[in-house]
Amino acid sequence: MSSLDHKIDFAVVFSVTNANPNGDPLNGNRPRQNFDGYGEVSDVAIKRKMRNRLQDLGEAIFVQSDDRANDGFKSLNERAESIPELAKIKKDKKGNADTYALVASQTWFDVRAFGQVFAFKGDSLSVGVRGPVSLHPAISIEPVDITSLQITKSVNSVTGDKKGSDTMGMKHRVDKGIYKFVGSINTQLAEKTGFSNEDAEKIKEVLVSLFENDASSARPEGSLEVLKVIWWEHNSKLGQYSSAKVHRSLQVTADGQVNVLPLEGLKVEELEGR
Repeated sequence: MSSLDHKIDFAVVFSVTNANPNGDPLNGNRPRQNFDGYGEVSDVAIKRKMRNRLQDLGEAIFVQSDDRANDGFKSLNERAESIPELAKIKKDKKGNADTYALVASQTWFDVRAFGQVFAFKGDSLSVGVRGPVSLHPAISIEPVDITSLQITKSVNSVTGDKKGSDTMGMKHRVDKGIYKFVGSINTQLAEKTGFSNEDAEKIKEVLVSLFENDASSARPEGSLEVLKVIWWEHNSKLGQYSSAKVHRSLQVTADGQVNVLPLEGLKVEELEGR
């Protein structure tokens, strides 16, 4: 497969209804907000969902969450060491970092898409891979209202005749909100990692179905829904327009209505969420 031959920009508009799309561990796991009250979902959380969807589609993923690990490895170091060519390069005192990066990119989809730092304790070789797919955090179109509920457990965690202090807790949710995030795929970095046109189509596919197989007690099934995916394709490697200008051409209202202002010569595709 040849590497990506044209710049791509994209955007995703999604709704949140009575759910916690991304809890903040430094704030009692309340849904993330900026200082102006707008809801946020970190780019790290979005990439986690993308990795999970890619894994569901059968792609090899390097950064797997523990509850989804499907290869038996319990750490990133173990997973990297399982590839004989990578283990050989790392043991060689003159091991080539560029070759290591290329093999890792060919092996795992998320490495050639998002990049990865390979630096483990005790290793003399440290390798950084810059990926072509970059994401902004998701920000709500308007400030969000957060509801907090006190909850209790019906049983004690340990035997005793009184309910322990751990039977009380809090649960937080965004009542309703429309969020948007944007991203880009850079062709120069795609050439270095081998990210292809076919890989870009996989990214589009996972964005449309981003919240499938993602339910939890904080995010009940159907509480997060992709409304629209906007996919812009330029006609050259550098692109006709800056990503900032392309992203500004998307207008989203508080009720989730989407309007894309035309940019001459730029191919745009609007996809419904699945």
